[in-house]
Order: sequence, then structure tokens, then C-alpha cells
Amino acid sequence: MRDVVILGSTGSVGTQALDIVRANPDRFRVVGLTAGGSNPDLFEQQVAEFAPAYSGLGEEASTEAAAMACDVVLNAVNGAVGLRPTLAALDAGNTLALANKESLIVGGPLVLERARPGQIVPVDSEHSALAQCLRGGAPEEVRRLVLTASGGPFRGRTVEELHDVTVEEALAHPTWDMGPVVTINSATLVNKGLEVIEAHLLFGIPIDRIDVVVHPTSVVHSMVEFVDGATLVQASPPTMLIPIALGLSWPDRVPDTAPAVDWTRPETWEFFPLDDEAFPAVALAKRAATTGGTAPAVYNAANEVCVEAFRQGRLAFTQIVPTISAVLARHDVPLTPGTSLAVEDVLAADAWARAEVVQGGVVAGQGGNRG
Repeated sequence: MRDVVILGSTGSVGTQALDIVRANPDRFRVVGLTAGGSNPDLFEQQVAEFAPAYSGLGEEASTEAAAMACDVVLNAVNGAVGLRPTLAALDAGNTLALANKESLIVGGPLVLERARPGQIVPVDSEHSALAQCLRGGAPEEVRRLVLTASGGPFRGRTVEELHDVTVEEALAHPTWDMGPVVTINSATLVNKGLEVIEAHLLFGIPIDRIDVVVHPTSVVHSMVEFVDGATLVQASPPTMLIPIALGLSWPDRVPDTAPAVDWTRPETWEFFPLDDEAFPAVALAKRAATTGGTAPAVYNAANEVCVEAFRQGRLAFTQIVPTISAVLARHDVPLTPGTSLAVEDVLAADAWARAEVVQGGVVAGQGGNRG
């Protein structure tokens, strides 16, 4: 029996995690539940059903819950507000099932310095896939990581064809059912850029050895290519249940978590190169990761403000990534190589980037997105 704390319990990942707990009462027990507060009625129902020892709304509640004595903390909070809970879980010695990629991306070395080997278990489907494939070889045998991207709802469109994209169109993801922020990030491919940075930090692979290919059906979740030319692939129908269950139970698998690929039916796997001209977010993320320091935090924060502005009709879809790029170009990275990153550095860069977007003409709130 594993004692589990779930942060962001009313979001997409959080609700699916509770589905897994319901289906496996002999394996998991919920001892902590927190959420951002956007759906208080659902949160109240969850607390009544699971009767955790601790429950609460907001960032402070998530930080307190992450430090509880437990077996695993699932951080499924949305946005950079997940940083303090991530650090709290690591400092408490808890296994961290990380769905909140932003906390690792903005915290970077600050997070990695606090994590002991194997303490962070990825929950993003792509990074869970990579972790599974990496079991097949030694670190020195890895040539490159290949993340797959569905291409979102606008795959194949040119820059000109993206100018009049609506919020409703951006939220119509062809293969995944996710929250609105992640879904829009997937449409711009900013999410894939964040995932490239996350893979670099999680697995210690240089940015120039991490590639992205477009795979519309999202059956292959990612791949690892080895030095002898072999490539290991992790495949399953598109569902977050498998990576969430693995995050809660790592390194063990939970039987019958989700249906497998049906090999009695015809199956075609197609892969296409990424169109960097129409979707420059991945290349921009790689530049931010190469710059290092607080640049990834700026990339993430600027995007969060831009996405909210787009959702409110104050920014065109095609201006999201150029705005992030412009803010990054104005960012003065305050760290020199070998200098430790502090929480204050990250929070200051986050706040600066949000203010910079607003001062640049985008009228949007500066608060982080909460799940």
C-alpha cells in the first residue's frame, strides 16, 4: 500500500489519478489532496470521498501537502506555481511523480540539486515513455532521444493559414483530452518545447541530441535511439492513465491500467519532420535551454501570460511565440557558468517576464495558471 498526495486534484491529471486510486484500493491510499481553487465543488466531493489526512486550496496548501510523510507526491498543478511544492516534496525525501513540468523547467539546476537519484519520476506521457525505453540500455549507449508530437489541431498549416485561428479551434486537440492551457500549448507546440527542456534536465542528454518528430496518431509516445542503430519505442493508445499509474507505482506497473494496442486490426504509424517555420516554439525552447540560467523560466512565464491573453481575445495565435521570443531577447541572464540558481532568481525572472509581456502591449493578468 502506497500513501499518495495529489496536488492539483481537480485538473485533468489529478482526476485521472483518483480514477486509478479508485480502481486499485489495495495499492494506493490518498493521504493529501490540494487544488488551485477553480473547481471548489469537485474538490469538496473528492475530499468527502477519499477523506485525506490533509486537504486545502492554493499554492501554500500544495507546498504543505508536498512535505507530508508519504510514499509519493503527484504534482499535477498547472504552471510555475508548482515550483515550491516540487521543492518541498524533494526536501522531504518523498518520491515526486512530476506532471508539473514547469517547476523543473523554471527551476532547472535548483530542482536537480535537491533531488536524489531516482527521486523524480516523470508523468508526462513522452517522458514516461523515455524512462521506460531507457531501461533497455546503459546511459553511455544512448545516442539521442526522440519526442513525438501529435502536431496539434493545426498540423500541416502554413504561417499564413494560422493568422485567424480562434480559441475554439486551438482547444480542439485531435488526440488528447487535456486542460485548456496545455491544449493551447500543444497547438503552438510551446508544450513540446517545454518537454524538450524537461527531457534535457531529467535525463542529462544534451539539447542537440534531443529531436522532435510529428506523429499524428499519438500511439508512439517517444523513442530512444542507441549507438548501435537500435531504437526502442514505447507505444499505447493515447491515454494518460498509463504514465500516471507508473508515476504512482514506479518502477512497478499497475495491471490492466488501460487497453493495449489491438494488433488484430491494421495499424499504421506515420512520422513527419517538424515544420520549424510555422511552429518555431521548439527551436526557441532549445535556445532558451542552451542559454540556461533563468531563460527557461522566462520562456515559460511569457508563454503563460500570452496564452491567457489569447484566450481572452487580446492576442493573436500567431503572436504568442514571437512575443515569447521578443521577451527572451530582452532578458539579461544574471548568472554566470557555475553560479547556483536560487528560488529568488527564478521568481524574479518569472515576474519580470510577465510584466515585460504586459508592458509590451499585451493586456493580461500576471498570475500563474493554477490547476
